[in-house]
Amino acid sequence: MLFFIPAWYQQNQWCENEQSWTVRRMHTEFDDTVKQIQLFHRNRACPYRIMLLGFAPNFRHFLHRQGVYRAPYWSCFDAIQEVRRKKTAVLSFHNLKWPEGIEFVYTPFVVTAMLEKEKYAQIDFGEDGNPIRIDLYQKGQIRRCNLYDDRGFVSGTVIYEEGRPFYQDYLTESGTWKMRHFLRDGHVEINGKCPEYLLKYQDEAAKKRFERLRYDSMEQVIAEVLNAYLNMTEAGDIFCVAMHGRHTGLLKEILKEKKLILSFFEDRYSVSAASEELELIREADYLIADSRKNVDKIRQDLGLPLENIMAIPPYDSRVDAGISQQFGVQKILVSVDGLEDEIFAELIGLLGRYLCRNEKAQVHLFTRRAEYDRKQKILEQAQRELSRAGLEEGWAAREERGQIAENDLEPGEQVPVRFFVEQCVDELSVSKCMREQRILVDLRENPELYLQIAAISIGIPQIVRTRTEFVEHGRNGILLKDIKKLPGALHYYLNGFKNWNQAMVCSYELVREYTTGELLKKWRKVLDSVGGDSNLTAGGRGLS
Repeated sequence: MLFFIPAWYQQNQWCENEQSWTVRRMHTEFDDTVKQIQLFHRNRACPYRIMLLGFAPNFRHFLHRQGVYRAPYWSCFDAIQEVRRKKTAVLSFHNLKWPEGIEFVYTPFVVTAMLEKEKYAQIDFGEDGNPIRIDLYQKGQIRRCNLYDDRGFVSGTVIYEEGRPFYQDYLTESGTWKMRHFLRDGHVEINGKCPEYLLKYQDEAAKKRFERLRYDSMEQVIAEVLNAYLNMTEAGDIFCVAMHGRHTGLLKEILKEKKLILSFFEDRYSVSAASEELELIREADYLIADSRKNVDKIRQDLGLPLENIMAIPPYDSRVDAGISQQFGVQKILVSVDGLEDEIFAELIGLLGRYLCRNEKAQVHLFTRRAEYDRKQKILEQAQRELSRAGLEEGWAAREERGQIAENDLEPGEQVPVRFFVEQCVDELSVSKCMREQRILVDLRENPELYLQIAAISIGIPQIVRTRTEFVEHGRNGILLKDIKKLPGALHYYLNGFKNWNQAMVCSYELVREYTTGELLKKWRKVLDSVGGDSNLTAGGRGLS
């Protein structure tokens, strides 16, 4: 069995609560573990299980969003709370016990419960319309917050004192409090009337008594329950851990005698030779990074040769012909998140001067950040730099404002908008945006992995200033050492189709190296090296 231990934590806490549908998603849910699970789940590569350490009352909805609803999992908090249900259930807030005379006020965002003309409760819903939390008020101040599990029961409740969270109870399916976490000093108390937790492994189930009724931290409780569960697993089982500061300290002790793979993704976990988790890294059977650049960085940071390390991109590639040629304009996608101000300023000036040469070109400034005013801030910054460069700052006006302004101008004075902002948080919106682009420009020190794989899948050229395995200089892109040469690089690919078509052919050749089948071969090599249960070759497609 292959166990995936993910790093799905909210604000570095042992929880991942569902987000209200009215709140803009501030970060992508995709990471290495999500993609690894999708890879193994869809190809039935080998028996696997997710090992969830955090409190996630709406975990089934999360799995559904990732397309792996039936993925097998073990939840540490389900064990603590003795939860036996697995399937989601419909829960209507109308079926809850409300005081006599309650009145529900429906707004476009939440449902407010009013009692005697005062706010009694506020009901928040998840993306699928299920109630996820109900805040209860007294004299205008929040006193309690109930957290609802997508399996149809109250999973937790937070008690407030003077408007501040005081403690959180974790409940059984019947509503009995099992564990109380005091939020100010972090200590945990177990209910002495039901001091047991439930362990289930395959067809085996057993109750086990907590070793004590008071713990100094939540981490101590999780460590005890997790250790008891690991004692039920088999010697040949392999554990793939997403490296994250929240759980590495705990796992370095508990997984000492286990077959261990560590997975590094982007900058989620900072490695250093002085790191207290260095022992965990040294004892791991294999390390996986999302790119060759990250492999080199890990080796350099640790000062170790590390032979047992491999780059396995979490995203697979597939030919997905773009539609950029169907447009009368040439869209240039430019990544701006994390760019130094000086580079951004120079970049806007260079792009503006290139637009003077190429009337068909448009610049689409790409951001992953989800702040409400992010688009406006980027455009305002672009306007300032265009003005400093002596160019038309109206090129970067907000589109709707630009259209209004044009009504006040003479026909010959109208200023077309040529700088746009693409704000894409999740991978679906990124893919949709990428299919319309003619070329990708990513001049950050670390180009985004997903954008690069999407670029080779769609077949568009890339201009970068850092060498990666996804760009072959002069073929499917240009390695730009001097940013001042950007206009020439753009001209090379956008002045006709000859060079652009060659880049597309080269991109599709690179696609073959990162297909699902190739990624599975890499995993086969890793698992063979680690060793373990012979059942790892079982399943529909298998890791052969």
